Amino acid sequence: MKIFRADYVFPISADPIKNGYVAIDDEGKIIAVSDQIPPGAEHGSVEQLSGIITPGFINTHCHVELSHLQGKVAEKEGLVAFIKSIQSLRNADPKEIEAAAVKADADMYENGIVAVGDISNSNVTIPIKAKSKIYYHTFVETFGFTPDRADAVFQGALDLVAQFEPQPCSVTPHAPYSVSKELFKLIKRYCDDHPNKNLISMHNQECEDENKFYRYKLGSFNDLYAHFGIDISYFKPQARNSLQSVVPLLTSKQDILMVHNTCTNLKDIYFIKRFDRRINWCFCPNANVYIEGSMPKVDLFLDQGFNITLGTDSLASNSKLCILSEMRVLQAKFPSLSTERLLQWATINGARFLGIDKNKGSIEPGKAPGLNLITGLDGLKITPETKVKRLV
Repeated sequence: MKIFRADYVFPISADPIKNGYVAIDDEGKIIAVSDQIPPGAEHGSVEQLSGIITPGFINTHCHVELSHLQGKVAEKEGLVAFIKSIQSLRNADPKEIEAAAVKADADMYENGIVAVGDISNSNVTIPIKAKSKIYYHTFVETFGFTPDRADAVFQGALDLVAQFEPQPCSVTPHAPYSVSKELFKLIKRYCDDHPNKNLISMHNQECEDENKFYRYKLGSFNDLYAHFGIDISYFKPQARNSLQSVVPLLTSKQDILMVHNTCTNLKDIYFIKRFDRRINWCFCPNANVYIEGSMPKVDLFLDQGFNITLGTDSLASNSKLCILSEMRVLQAKFPSLSTERLLQWATINGARFLGIDKNKGSIEPGKAPGLNLITGLDGLKITPETKVKRLV
């Protein structure tokens, strides 16, 4: 048995405990969490720590297979330019891709991340995830904006899912601007036929031109389709934002993660409330700043009754895969966000979305959530000096 004592313990499932204790067994399972030393502890066996103890972090949005692109894509040139760069650079030497992905996995582990919702377009990460100390749920992404490709794209995604099994895996749409109605309908039918077994994670409203395209068929996405030789003559403006246009095409029998939400507005949020869709939100602020130079209007999402999570996106759009770094930039931009609330987003909320909250996301007896030590706080505020260290 190991026992840790810190300035605060944040169980997440209960109020923070000042001068709290956490006891774990040799497998990392929580034995006790309390403001008192656990009964039966040997004198002197308590490790005294300065800082706060939290559960391990949950990263609900990442692209491990793009880790080799770190530092290769220009910053703040907008989403369309970013997509063009990714497509031109992503195919590299397989050994280079694999080595970067292995390092990214190790770095996330050191940064206190215990579970990841990871986007994949290939099978390159299968052996890495099989050996990892991190829990992964892989989202096999579908791309196909032309209706006649829907069946082939969907079948290709199912084939890749079969390669990932028995690892947790599901078929998911990439984004509104890259998935046709026909492909959306195939994914919905699959989800409806396999209720609660095909988690959805979709990029949403990363730039204003995404909304402009759906509303008026104007803006830089027309250039993107032309660049890739995609005929969009069939597409008709929807007279409403992209999110409002695709929500009716999504399943009501499966949790759905909307990722980024940089240009989601209050009308979009209210629109979603009219539907019986199980919407969760994921913020990846460092990537939004890297790509668009802006951040979501996070304050609009607060206290709306939705589950909010955090992600890192890829190293193509971020300097590191660290959930604490995402919390830091959010609190700097939105000072009213308490560290306690951000920790909920970073732990239990992500665990609930991934369906692993029975074992991770909070410090409770019987769980094995991993333990992090956060130091360098100003009171309970995150500072530039704040660091995370994995304890368990």
